[in-house]
Amino acid sequence: MIDKKTALGIELGSTRIKAVLTDLGGKVLATGSFGWENAFENGIWTYHIEDVKAGLQACFADLKEDWKSRYGETLTGVGAMGISAMMHGYIAQDGSGEVIAPFRTWRNTDTGEAAEKLTEALGFNIPLRWSAAHLYQRALEKDPHLSRLASVNTLAGYVHSLLTGERVLGVGDASGMFPVDGLDYDEGKVRIFDSLLADQGYDFRLRELFPRVLGAGADAGRLTPEGAKLLDPTGEFLPGVPFCPPEGDAGTGMVATNSVARRTGNLSAGTSTFAMIVLERPLKELHREIDIVTTPDGSPVAMAHANNGTSDIDAWVGVFGDFAKRMGAEFDISKLYETLYRASLEGDADCGGTVVNGCVSAEFIIGLTEGRPSVARSPEKPFTLANLMRAQIYSALAVTRIGMAILTVDEQVAIDRMLAHGGLFKTPGVAQKYLAQALNTPVAVMPTAGEGGPWGMALLAAYSAAGEGLSLPEFLDERIFASVESSTELPDAEGVAGFEAYLKEYRKLFE
Repeated sequence: MIDKKTALGIELGSTRIKAVLTDLGGKVLATGSFGWENAFENGIWTYHIEDVKAGLQACFADLKEDWKSRYGETLTGVGAMGISAMMHGYIAQDGSGEVIAPFRTWRNTDTGEAAEKLTEALGFNIPLRWSAAHLYQRALEKDPHLSRLASVNTLAGYVHSLLTGERVLGVGDASGMFPVDGLDYDEGKVRIFDSLLADQGYDFRLRELFPRVLGAGADAGRLTPEGAKLLDPTGEFLPGVPFCPPEGDAGTGMVATNSVARRTGNLSAGTSTFAMIVLERPLKELHREIDIVTTPDGSPVAMAHANNGTSDIDAWVGVFGDFAKRMGAEFDISKLYETLYRASLEGDADCGGTVVNGCVSAEFIIGLTEGRPSVARSPEKPFTLANLMRAQIYSALAVTRIGMAILTVDEQVAIDRMLAHGGLFKTPGVAQKYLAQALNTPVAVMPTAGEGGPWGMALLAAYSAAGEGLSLPEFLDERIFASVESSTELPDAEGVAGFEAYLKEYRKLFE
């Protein structure tokens, strides 16, 4: 069955590849998923390229199965589709398209020298995880694979090219590779970057290496026969489906929370945690803790990004689950998460002397060069499950809160609304409450909070199919979110003071 009034978004996230199929109004029709994990090999956080392909196929097969179980028909096509994935990182290919170096994800922080030199030369903050920093670091180190290098891409752009044959990238994802100006790489900075590579003995040109930039709604190619076979080896899903530009998970998070207009903000909390505010004016100063990226339609965005999020929480939930099984308990994993999250509400506002370092990898904002998850507690106060879980969730928000203060306090950036999404917010009224206290601002969550990026990618595909004549903010306001309700948590004085007290002790862990 081919339903032209459908849109498919597939997102390759940190722990899950997920597909969401919607109608053109955003209603979810079917979903599919596949769990995976990054590996730390030879000092590099990576995913194997063959696992990317296998995971994509498994996720799509799960989507097809869900569709057939719901509607009794085989899914053979959709109206439009798009690919999103973790932003930044480094996928290097030769002229034949072969990946010639380990895929380096956003989690890698071995690019300090390159990031510092590029930031100084460009007068623009280049974070450690940006693709330009990875490429320049490899040039500084004279990495042997550069002799064969023909192109550099992000994960979303790479998968998109496998499916369509087009080497293009949405502007939001591209803005995490290299600084952009409008809907293209910043030409002045491109010339500087090319000269820096030439100084290292390489005649690369950024515009030849990096994918071409497209804005939301642009034609980004069609599913080729080879791409259709890769996606669905059964041959049932047919080629020819039009694609929207591939995007990063920051951009799909903005779309999923209707946060693409000026003075809107959102926070995504999963394996990493990042808050974004669409700017109405440029920042007054360059801040190494703040990324400047864009929405999928090219508006400037300030991002406070933390490499770490819920990974340590997941590990602790696993420990509690193991204990429960050993005690003979039977439970659903979702129920276990909900039970532990709700237990945190019984904890003290400052977590009662319990402080968690949940960083399983390096964290630039707090000066942590490698992951060292740990729990510290006061011997003078009771150690309780409620305070431990509350401290875990606080920890997942702490680094982003430190970065956000630069925007809201130092830069006086205005926010009309802040929305939250991602796995941390699946249990209503818990992490949302703590985020409102951390930011001292109202925080809204929509019913789609758990769908997150894949749903946002489906909306971008729907916009490419049915958004003609509308800007992206207009399309989202009028066609998608006009009837979507949200729940809002307001900060309270005790909670705000408690989080500040916790944050003071949290900072001491890294002194």
